[in-house]
Amino acid sequence: MIYNPILRGFNPDPSMIRVRDDYYIATSTFEWFPGVQIHHSRDLVNWRLLTHPLQRVSQLDLRGAQSSGGVWAPHLSYDNGIFYLIYTDVKNRKGPYKDTHNYMVTAADILGPWSEPVYLNSSGFDPALFHDDDARKWLVNMRWDFRKGRSRFSGIVLQEYSPDEKKLVGPVREISKGSRLGVTEGPQLYKRAEYYYLLLAEGGTGYNHAATLAKSRHIEGPYEFDPEYPLLTTIDSPEHPLLKAGHGSLVQTQGGEWFMAHLCARPLPGRMLCPLGRETALQRVEWTEEGWLRLAGGGKLPQLKVPSPGLREHRFPKLPEKDDFEKDELNNHFQTLRIPAEDSWLSLSERPGYLRLRGQESLYSWNRQSMVARRLQHYRAEAETCVEFDPEHYMQMAGLICYYDEADHFYLLISRDEERGKHVRLIVSRLGACDEPDGAAVSIEGWESCRLKVAVETDKVQFYCSENEISWIPVGPSLDLGQLSDEYEGKLGFTGTFIGMCVQDLAGTRKHADFDYFRYKEFL
Repeated sequence: MIYNPILRGFNPDPSMIRVRDDYYIATSTFEWFPGVQIHHSRDLVNWRLLTHPLQRVSQLDLRGAQSSGGVWAPHLSYDNGIFYLIYTDVKNRKGPYKDTHNYMVTAADILGPWSEPVYLNSSGFDPALFHDDDARKWLVNMRWDFRKGRSRFSGIVLQEYSPDEKKLVGPVREISKGSRLGVTEGPQLYKRAEYYYLLLAEGGTGYNHAATLAKSRHIEGPYEFDPEYPLLTTIDSPEHPLLKAGHGSLVQTQGGEWFMAHLCARPLPGRMLCPLGRETALQRVEWTEEGWLRLAGGGKLPQLKVPSPGLREHRFPKLPEKDDFEKDELNNHFQTLRIPAEDSWLSLSERPGYLRLRGQESLYSWNRQSMVARRLQHYRAEAETCVEFDPEHYMQMAGLICYYDEADHFYLLISRDEERGKHVRLIVSRLGACDEPDGAAVSIEGWESCRLKVAVETDKVQFYCSENEISWIPVGPSLDLGQLSDEYEGKLGFTGTFIGMCVQDLAGTRKHADFDYFRYKEFL
């Protein structure tokens, strides 16, 4: 069986392909670096995080990117021995305007090296490249209309791409206004028999999300919608465990079966908050005699368990719970915030067996933060690290963080000031207002190292510190994990909760902290 979600934790906007016996899914990474996650499977049941293709600033410069800006909805495709990755780099997402620049990189191997980017256009987001069987290539994307009285999501546009000229050529054609669900985005083009199919994300990427399908005998349209649309949605089933279902991507197996990867989210019990972010699930789909798709299990709701295609099982080594930082590079489950893991602020070699981070800007910065973090993927989990840090004053801080964005995060930090000396304390940033809960400080004067831990139990978050890993001291009250959600108090965000290590030196002297290990443990 396939157990959903297949990609847990923040992994939205899946773009899925098959190349011979290998399946790949690309997902959005927004302001986290390196850009785009690509997962790999050979049986559709077992998946591993394989690579991040956008690893150079020349491909993706996220400095100054707004939170939930950066990389939106990548599209992965393969043609004639070449992998193509299309992505949007969002420079502004707020207000009536959208600054959405679309690029393409290519590689002969999924592991790279990936090329320098080719600029495509900026008319909207969610671009996708379609390779027709006559060797022509076409780009589709949603088009944004900022004018008063107009629908912001104004339709899907199509333009030809010339590989020889490395640019879009010919007229821009609007091929669909979308269905009555509106908020039409995420276009994916396919061809089956004599029809072109346009798979769309509609209704908005929240709880009204859906996947719809339209078809035409001509690539430029007109496209007619499935009379029984949408194909997939949870809009009328708020109690369903996989909400926000939509933004689909199709793949055909070696045996001719069809599956659809799609976005979903698992809310906290009894609460419409999803701190794990939007995830990726997989559904079996079937074609009707009239040439439309239906979920194989019937209805429009995503299934938690889906029969696999029966491919030969292919398991991958399980990621160890504990990372001792013995390797030359960070494991690929770690990402950094907006900037690459460069020697100027991060080192795994200066003190072997330790991750050394040099303090840079504050947690409210959109530029140069020293943060290394991984996704929270489970509602019952612990994360732990051990820090050696000798701060000289209150502007130097290091510790363990649960981070959604600059406005909403929980930070268990080590610092020093005149009243408390060297200490551990808890800082909570809620909707941009920073506070320290009463009594949320512990003196650690004289400690050579300090262990920091966070325990997540459904929607409760509790921090601890310890000198010896035997006796753990609670620091601060239990906090609400629901605060670290896309939709908290009306927030419109698109990422998810990260847990990791960070250092700040607001005096600019780049004081360093050494992290001995990082442990992430899931509880069933």
